[in-house]
Amino acid sequence: MKILVLGSGGREHAMAWRLHRSPSVREVIVAPGNAGTALVARNASVAADDVAGLVHLAVHEKAELVVVGPELPLALGLVDALTDTGVRAFGPTRAAARLESSKAFMKRFCQRHRIPTAPFEVFDDPDAAERHVRGVGEGVGEGRHPPVVKADGLAAGKGVFVPDTIDQACDAIDRLMRKGEFGAAGRTVVLEERL
Repeated sequence: MKILVLGSGGREHAMAWRLHRSPSVREVIVAPGNAGTALVARNASVAADDVAGLVHLAVHEKAELVVVGPELPLALGLVDALTDTGVRAFGPTRAAARLESSKAFMKRFCQRHRIPTAPFEVFDDPDAAERHVRGVGEGVGEGRHPPVVKADGLAAGKGVFVPDTIDQACDAIDRLMRKGEFGAAGRTVVLEERL
């Protein structure tokens, strides 16, 4: 098989390395790849968030399977676009990827389907979020912690804050919602009970 692996991190390097060693794989291409993937595969300089470019690459290279590593192209609907062109892909559709790309969607999904999850509230207004934190904070000195503050969207693993004080929680809300440190990913926040 000819396999296209998407991503540029250690996870994609590990996948490319393993696929390269498989007797049923004749070629591995990694887009965009990194110095490590270049040792076991051919890198292609197409960004992981360039859905049209990745579909073109897969079709042009006649990839028999595309393995998607990062969350962003999944959230952008890459698997759907590949499927529409007849290219097999390993990864969830855009709709299924919402469980990863939106913490608010995931929490509501868990609640709706009675899947155990920490108690939470969702806010798109920073003032309302801070009022909630300060209201929850009345019992903080009695062994309770302020809520965990989470950016709703993808923030490259950096959008979750576990504050020890009410002021730290409010600062996290300010950074996400007012200052926009993570862009659109932080416009909505999930405030979740710290377990």
